[in-house]
Amino acid sequence: MLNLFLTYPQLISVYIGGINLAAALVTVFDKKRARLNKRRVPEKTLWTLAVLGGSPAMLVTMHLIRHKTQHKSFMLGLPAMILIQLLLVYLSIQ
Repeated sequence: MLNLFLTYPQLISVYIGGINLAAALVTVFDKKRARLNKRRVPEKTLWTLAVLGGSPAMLVTMHLIRHKTQHKSFMLGLPAMILIQLLLVYLSIQ
């Protein structure tokens, strides 16, 4: 019989995967909008996605597509946020 309910670790994995995918896609979308000189994704939105758990994918994507790599707030803030998030995960499983 198929179990339609996710366990807690599965649910967390789906969330982390989804928020990281969303963060990467929004980062790519913002880069495309920048190239077209169109209305951009607000930095507040990018930071919200990062805070919600999308910081790893956002940082990697920014480096891959060379987007916002000159912004110290992102290039220093995202790694710091990743470290804080890892610390919070570590503390939560202790």
